[in-house]
Amino acid sequence: MAIVGYARVSSLGQSLDVQLEKLGANNVDKTFQEKRSGIDSSRPALKQALDYVREGDQFVISRIDRLARSAEDLLRIVRGLEDKGVTLKVIDQPIDTKEATGKAFLGMLGVFAEFENSIRRERQLDGIAKAKSKGTKFGRKALLTEDVVIDIKQKREAGMTVPQIMKEKDLSKASVYRALAL
Repeated sequence: MAIVGYARVSSLGQSLDVQLEKLGANNVDKTFQEKRSGIDSSRPALKQALDYVREGDQFVISRIDRLARSAEDLLRIVRGLEDKGVTLKVIDQPIDTKEATGKAFLGMLGVFAEFENSIRRERQLDGIAKAKSKGTKFGRKALLTEDVVIDIKQKREAGMTVPQIMKEKDLSKASVYRALAL
């Protein structure tokens, strides 16, 4: 029986040290680690870890959110572990799928995590709608304002070439031609 650990942080600027320390304190035999977003479907170290574990092994993580971002993803991973005869232990939450209470708690955590994500998404959409109703514009500002278009046309009529206009206005060729066509 091997104890296999997995550690993940979302961005390159974050540190894995705390998770690795916790995994080490739990006598992990082999650790897989990566710096990728949890919503990234391509998590190579997680895939390697899940491929590595064998029947009788224990898969250890520091927190449930290091493994999955949605209840669906969590349940898929846990089912895959169960199918292989591997148990899951979460250090910071009282989850150990060797026990019935651990399995029940895991299920509840998954539901609450999904609920929290839904609420966060709703709040974000409400904030965007409120900002739009107040006239907030999203996205980058238009490069081809009316004044810029007039200036580009005047420069072209005065004999400037498109590459010269591109350089002076710091615009792409397509933007200059688009302005000339207006």
